[in-house]
Amino acid sequence: MATRVTGISSMATRQILAELTGAYEKKTGHSVAIESVGGVDAAKRVRAGEAFDVVVLADDAMKQLEADGFLKAGSRVGFARSAMAVAIRAKAERPDLSSEASLKTAVLAARSIGYSTGPSGNHLLNLLKKWNIDQAIAERLVKAPPGIPVGTLVARGEAELGFQQLSEFLDVPGIEIAGPLPAEVQSVTLFACAVCAKAANEAGARDLINYLASAEADAPKRRQGMEPA
Repeated sequence: MATRVTGISSMATRQILAELTGAYEKKTGHSVAIESVGGVDAAKRVRAGEAFDVVVLADDAMKQLEADGFLKAGSRVGFARSAMAVAIRAKAERPDLSSEASLKTAVLAARSIGYSTGPSGNHLLNLLKKWNIDQAIAERLVKAPPGIPVGTLVARGEAELGFQQLSEFLDVPGIEIAGPLPAEVQSVTLFACAVCAKAANEAGARDLINYLASAEADAPKRRQGMEPA
């Protein structure tokens, strides 16, 4: 008998989840409805008691949700790893991202810098503090509202440089990916999935999670700018 699985995720995994759940639906006949919102908002909604079958968020947030009893104990599994990249407006001059020093130079030269409310945004803010330039460029920072891709700010010309996970830039028109962060300052976010403590369809949730974490899902993850967990 076909069943329905509901879920909530951060925007970073929106595209890959759309592709994988579509394939899962064709394979099983079950329906899947996963709402993608800002990661901070997603965690708040789970904590507020909204009932979902599956939750997909950055692993740090998932660990805390599990510890606080909002996820089924032991159901959390790695989903995908996502590295950070820098985006520029289409046809704009590409910055030198070959080293930490050149990245810092590019940031100092930028008129505006877009970042997110999620793990990638936190990493950028920590880098600025490490470089002791956080106060000097504070007025040039543009925070994307929850659920709005940083690439959208770049495409509109509101941010000259955009920092976010590579996967979140791939489907945004009007931008180009200047490159990944240099290896010495790269940040890779692990995303995980788990069964929500209030799941109405726990069996369906576990079956979907098994599929999302399977080798069958590896190639689609790579197409969407991620690596299997």
